[in-house]
Amino acid sequence: MDTRKYRIERRYVAIRPNVRPGTRLSTGTPEFFVAHDSGNPGATADNHYAYFNSLTNRSASAHVFIDDTKILEIIPTGTGPEPAEKAWHVLYDVTTDNDLFGYDANDAAIGVEFCYGGRINFIEAYKRYVWYLAYCCSKWNKNPYVFIPSHRQLDPARRRDPDEALATGGKSLNQLLDDVSTELNVVRTPSLTPNTSTSFTPLPATIAQSLIDNYVSPAWFASQTKGDQVGMTHFHNLANNLRVASGIPLASSSSPGPLIPLPKSNAQEIIFRWLSPAWFKARDEGNSARAQHFNNLANYLRRAAGIPEQ
Repeated sequence: MDTRKYRIERRYVAIRPNVRPGTRLSTGTPEFFVAHDSGNPGATADNHYAYFNSLTNRSASAHVFIDDTKILEIIPTGTGPEPAEKAWHVLYDVTTDNDLFGYDANDAAIGVEFCYGGRINFIEAYKRYVWYLAYCCSKWNKNPYVFIPSHRQLDPARRRDPDEALATGGKSLNQLLDDVSTELNVVRTPSLTPNTSTSFTPLPATIAQSLIDNYVSPAWFASQTKGDQVGMTHFHNLANNLRVASGIPLASSSSPGPLIPLPKSNAQEIIFRWLSPAWFKARDEGNSARAQHFNNLANYLRRAAGIPEQ
C-alpha cells in the first residue's frame, strides 16, 4: 500500500487519568483496531482535540480522529516514535472484546474515530479513515476482516458506531472492511494449518456447506467479476478450511482427510463479515427466530475453532 498517501498529525492531549492515563498498552503494540464514529456530527478532528484536552467531568477518549482534512492522533498509537498508550474508548464491563481477542479493548486496541456530518466532506473523510485503518493493518500485519471490530460489535446493547455514520454516505461496515482490504492491496489468505486449540467440535457438514453456498461462494464470484485474483484465492481457501473442519472432501480429493480445527481468524471473519450484520438486521426487525438462527451459526463456528460460545 501507499504508506505516504496521507500525513498523520500527532498532537497529544495532556496526560491525566480520565482521558490519557499515560500508560502503555498491555500488549505493547496494538492487537486490534476498533472502528468508531465521533457521534458528534459536524465536529472536526481539531474540535475533538480541544474537547478532550479540557475534559474533566468524565472518563472518555480515543486515539485518533479523522475528518476530511486530517488524520489527528491525540493519544500515541505506536505509528510514530512514541509507544502506544491506553485510551478509554470501550467500556470495561463489556466482555465481547475479551471473548474475541483475549483482551479489553482499552488495554490492547487503538480507537479510531470517524468524523462526519455538517460541513465535513464524507468522501474525503472516508478515504482517510480507510487509509489509516489499512496503514495500521499493514504496520502490524493484521487481517482487516478479523482485527477491525466495530464499536457496535463490541457493545451492541449500547452502541451503533460507526454503522450509522457510514450510512450517511451510503457505506456499511462490510464495505469499509472491503475498502480497507483494497487499500491494503492484500487479503490475508488463511492456510490449512491447524490452530492451537486444545479442543474443538467438528463443524457439521450441512452447516459448512450452507456457509459456503450462501456467503463464501458469492464472495468468490464477486471477486471474479472484479478481476480480484487475491480475493478469489482468499475465498477459495476459506471454503476449503470450512470443508476440512467438517470432513467434506476437497475438490482435489475423493475422500475426506483428518478433521482439523477451523482457524480462529476464519471463524471471526465469517462472524464479523456476514453473520453479525445479519443478526443485527434480524434483531432490529423483531425477528427473534432468525436472530437466533444466526447466533447458532456463529456458535457452530466458534466450537469448530475452539472459541468460547456466546
